[in-house]
Amino acid sequence: MKQGNVVQTKSYEFSLHVIRLCQSDSNQKNSQIILRQLLRSGTSIGANVEEAIGAQSKRDFYAKLYIAYKEARETHYWLRLLGDSGLLEPKVAVEMLERCNELLRIIGSILKTLRSR
Repeated sequence: MKQGNVVQTKSYEFSLHVIRLCQSDSNQKNSQIILRQLLRSGTSIGANVEEAIGAQSKRDFYAKLYIAYKEARETHYWLRLLGDSGLLEPKVAVEMLERCNELLRIIGSILKTLRSR
């Protein structure tokens, strides 16, 4: 992994946290569908960041990064839903939401800079 690329590192680490969360809570039958959605969207953030890094043009970079942002928004929703419904331990929900918010701020800032150019 390229050192110094904050969004790449943070999104990869977030994906690992999502995977661990989904593994540890997968025995709760009520939350399995939501956890699958969380796993899909939460790991997709990093995958789209990786695609953006390998983009063929600035326009392609922006498009892939924007998809990563949208996946982060969806992930934020699933985390809130799990936390507010009591299917996720409150402390874990808060920690994961903080990590997700950090990614949203980083990716949002990059997109905003790109738009202003």
